[in-house]
Amino acid sequence: MDFLWTTDELVAAMAGRPMGTMPAGISGISIDSRAVKPGEAFFAIKGDRVDGHDFVTSAAAHGASLLVVSEARLPALGRVAAPLIVVHDVLEALERLGRAARARARGKIIAVTGSVGKTTTKEMLRQVLSASGTVHYSPASFNNHWGVPLTLARLPRNADFGVFEIGMNHPDEIRPLVGMVRPHVAIITTVAAAHLGNFKNIEEIAAAKAEIFEGLTDDGHALINRDIAQFDFLEATAARVGVANIHSFGANVKADYRLVDYQGDNDGAVFWAAIGGRTVEVSIAAPGRHIAENAIAVLAAATLAGADLDATVAAFAEVTAGQGRGQRIRLAIGDGAFTLIDESYNANPASMRAAIALLAGSMPGEGGRRIAVLGDMLEMGEFSADVHAGLAEPLIAAGIDEIWIAGPDMAYLRDALQQAKEPIYRDSADELTAYALANIKPGDVVMVKSSNGSGFGRIVAALKEKFPPA
Repeated sequence: MDFLWTTDELVAAMAGRPMGTMPAGISGISIDSRAVKPGEAFFAIKGDRVDGHDFVTSAAAHGASLLVVSEARLPALGRVAAPLIVVHDVLEALERLGRAARARARGKIIAVTGSVGKTTTKEMLRQVLSASGTVHYSPASFNNHWGVPLTLARLPRNADFGVFEIGMNHPDEIRPLVGMVRPHVAIITTVAAAHLGNFKNIEEIAAAKAEIFEGLTDDGHALINRDIAQFDFLEATAARVGVANIHSFGANVKADYRLVDYQGDNDGAVFWAAIGGRTVEVSIAAPGRHIAENAIAVLAAATLAGADLDATVAAFAEVTAGQGRGQRIRLAIGDGAFTLIDESYNANPASMRAAIALLAGSMPGEGGRRIAVLGDMLEMGEFSADVHAGLAEPLIAAGIDEIWIAGPDMAYLRDALQQAKEPIYRDSADELTAYALANIKPGDVVMVKSSNGSGFGRIVAALKEKFPPA
C-alpha cells in the first residue's frame, strides 16, 4: 500500500513520541473526528472554540489509525483504543509535518492570495492543471494558520502540482504561511478594501499581500495584477525581497500576460489572451469579465509551472462558477423560470462592483428584472459608511431594476439611494428572505451578494427550497 506518510516518517518529522502498537503508515490526515476515515491520523488541534482532545474517543471510534495529541493533555485522555503520537503542541507538529511534505515534494507549487478572487483562481487552477498532471489543492477556503499546514501535510510526494490559497485579515499572517509553502509561483489577484477595518488604508493591505513574495523559491515567479493602482508598489516590493522573475497580468497593454478581448453572455464567455507570444481563444462556462481576468492569472501561472498551454486552454471549457461565488441556477416559478446568481459567500467593495457588473450583463427573460439582493460587507470598520454608500453609484450606472437590501450597514446604501432609486430595505436577512420569496417573478435574474456572516446564504437556500430546478 502507498501511504501518505509512514509512521516512522511521521514520528521523525514531528519529533513525536509513539505510544501503543503503531500502524505501518497512514492514508490521510483529519482534524475533524466526525469526518476521519479508517486508516487516517487524527490531529487533536486546539481551536478557538473547541479542543480536538475532547474528541479523540470519537475519532478512534470512526477508525482513526492513530491520534496525534499533546503531552500536556495526555493524563486527561484516559484509555484510548488507538495508538498515539505524543507531541509538545499539535498545531506546531502539523506545521513541522507540512514543512517535511514541502521538502519531499517533486511537483510545482503555486500560491494564491488577493482581496478578491483567490478562491476562484485556486479552483480554476485545480481544474485546468489536472489536464497536465495530478493536482493537490486547498479544499474549501483552507487558507489560514491551520488550513495551510493541514493542506501542505496532505500533499502527496508524487503530485505534479500543488495549489495553495493563502488568506489574511491582519499584517504578518501571510509571511509564516508562505514560508511553509515555498511556492514556485505566487499570485496576487488584486488588492481591494477587504478587511479594511483592520488596516489604516489600502496601502497597508497591499503591503500585507506582498508578504507572499518572501516565501518564493530562489527561482520563483511573482505574478501581479497590472490593472490595479498598487502594481508599482507590489512590483517594487517583490524586487526588494529578491524576486528575480516578476510578471504582470491583466488588460493593461503593458501586461506580460494580457486579456486582449472578452465576449460574454448568461451562460459563459469567450476571451482572447496573449500568452507567451501566442494569442489563444478560451471558452469558459463561467460568465463575467472579472472571471476572465482571474483566468489570465491562471493561464500565466500554469504556463510558468510547466503545464501544457493547449491542454490548459481546452480544460477551461469545463470551468464553472462555484457555490456562493457566482454559481447560476435556473429555478421554476409559475409557468416560467428565473435565474439565481449565488454570490453569497463573501463581499467587499471590489467584488460587489464586479457582481453588479455581472448582473448588469445578464439578460432577463421576457418581462423579467435584474434584481440585486445585497447584504452587509463585514470588517469595514470606520470605513463602513463610505463603502456601503459608495455602492449607489455603480448600481445606478448599471441600471439595475430592483435593489433589495438588508442589514445595519446597508442602511448607508439605502440612504445614498433615496433620491435616485428607492430600494427595498429590511433590517435582517430573514425579513428580506420573506420578501424575496413573495416577489420574484418569471424572467427575473436575481443576484444575491453579501459577506458570509451576513446570513444571505439563507436567502439562497430558501429560494432553492421553494422553487424547483427548471
